[in-house]
Amino acid sequence: MALTILFFLYYLSSTALSASIITHLPGFQGPLPFYLETGYVSVDEENGLELFYYFIESERNPSEDPLLLWLTGGPGCSAFSGLVFEIGPLKFVTAEYNGSLPNLVYHPYSWTKVASIIFLDSPVGTGFSFSRKPEGYATGDIAWSMHAYKFLRKWFVDHAKFLSNPLYISGDSYAGKVVPVVTKAISEDIEAEQQPSLNLKGYLIGNPATGLKIDMNARVPYAHGVGIISDVLYELIQRNCEGEDYEKPVRAQCATDLDAFDKFYSETQATQILEPKCARASPKPEEMIGDRRSLKGYIELHSPPPRPALKCRSYAYFLSYYWANSNVTRKALHIKKGTVREWQRCNLDLPYTKDIPNNINYHLSITSKGYRALVYSGDHDLVVPFLGTQAWTRSLNFSVVDEWRSWHVGGHIAGYTTTYSNNLTFATVRGAGHTAPEYKPEECFAMVQRWISSRPL
Repeated sequence: MALTILFFLYYLSSTALSASIITHLPGFQGPLPFYLETGYVSVDEENGLELFYYFIESERNPSEDPLLLWLTGGPGCSAFSGLVFEIGPLKFVTAEYNGSLPNLVYHPYSWTKVASIIFLDSPVGTGFSFSRKPEGYATGDIAWSMHAYKFLRKWFVDHAKFLSNPLYISGDSYAGKVVPVVTKAISEDIEAEQQPSLNLKGYLIGNPATGLKIDMNARVPYAHGVGIISDVLYELIQRNCEGEDYEKPVRAQCATDLDAFDKFYSETQATQILEPKCARASPKPEEMIGDRRSLKGYIELHSPPPRPALKCRSYAYFLSYYWANSNVTRKALHIKKGTVREWQRCNLDLPYTKDIPNNINYHLSITSKGYRALVYSGDHDLVVPFLGTQAWTRSLNFSVVDEWRSWHVGGHIAGYTTTYSNNLTFATVRGAGHTAPEYKPEECFAMVQRWISSRPL
């Protein structure tokens, strides 16, 4: 309750939203075949903190279709990652970078075919979100949750026509820790009859962090199960690390065994264990197009990313850096000049505090009230393995409504799922990695289309 009151007090200091409708984007041929709006919402007047967002209306029936608020993990990764690499209607053409603007194409498995989505650059310091005072960048779980909550409240002031649409809070990876906190705050507003009333229906999270040691501890049994570590090492860790938090081992022998595990982990592409681990070496000088600090048409660049091999999935991430840091792109998106020196897909240097130890009580509170929840996991993720996620969903002790079974897309097994009482669904996505829709877009689109329509997977 104290956290919700804090949210409400921050909400009271309201300023107007600045928004722009975007009909064309650099690198995309012709007008956009969907409605795109970008803008800023002030969430902290004292520090001049403004969160940047991309809003895409449902391509089906925006007046009735659900509305999703999408938060990306990290913490510190831009919501543009969610838009262009996971669930949005745009994708990069993966072609050798030659100094010209990277190209974009339409993504046929976009979740915007069935829902309107707000992609929010959060916490502050992420993507194009900014603070006018340096101290505003000090953030954490509570501040991120508070700002996302306040953003949504204020966004609806200028988008009141969406107030009746079913609302879902969503995100993946580390954002999975924050999503239930924001959802709970909104649910408490509804109970308190706070106006305007939001039509909250639930939340959905993918390969989510919880803050529990089970997230990281699940890496060891998962790695053993898929043959990355031996029986011997697995048994040593089980014996010498019993009761330990694998991220912060206390006993010396446990730490030694986990160091051995880390060597195997570090040589694996942890986000999708079957994909090659791409070298992160910096590009050779001759590979750069001119002086990296003064590439024609770009803002002043200080830390361009290393160039991976073209075959690597991360090559598209590399392209996004040059697309987003183009002067033409910034003008098209209506980015405020002088606010973000250099866009990064993931800003991992944020002064961030993990000040919510774990979010299980938030999950329990929301689902016990009957709000719907979809928790899904790519089953080839070693970062937040599905074993840990499956374990904490079971720990809520809800009765099983639909026993563990396969679910299908196109006549093939797309994953496995079980449904619990209180509208909780857990699902795996077969062959997917840490950001499941990025690896299995068709299957994840089918999953969310069915779930959001209250149909069985």
